[in-house]
Amino acid sequence: MEAMRRIALYGLGLLLASALALTYVTSSRAKSGGPVSHTCSVTDRAFLDGAKTNVDAVDLWGQQYLDGEATPADVAAESARAAKIVGATTPTDPSLAQTRKLLVAMFTAYGKAMEQRAKHRDAGEHIFHAYGLANFAHDVLLKAEPGLAKRGCDVAPLL
Repeated sequence: MEAMRRIALYGLGLLLASALALTYVTSSRAKSGGPVSHTCSVTDRAFLDGAKTNVDAVDLWGQQYLDGEATPADVAAESARAAKIVGATTPTDPSLAQTRKLLVAMFTAYGKAMEQRAKHRDAGEHIFHAYGLANFAHDVLLKAEPGLAKRGCDVAPLL
């Protein structure tokens, strides 16, 4: 009975996190009615490089945690640093700006999950939220990839 309740709560948490992320993604102020006009400015390229570096760094810290070489607090701190660094970027492309917001939220949710693990608490809700945000960021980049590639921006390393 306890296992079923936990599974149901995880499912509900995932559903709520997905709904929240979807609401966040779809509530932009952009005008609809035409294709997105992509750019590939210096700040767009800097965002792509910084985002890739920070995704890799948090992934590495997460792997070190799983291997017993890092504490949850270490991973939470790295996630907070990644959110701050990526949040300080200023991509001009609308899809990259949206991806930036999603990545900052993802790093923040992952950091909260690791803070919960450090306190020996259930981190499932925050992990589900982080993965949902990562999936939304992936979808935004996948849709924008052809237009950005025409302008000279390669988003493949983030996919």
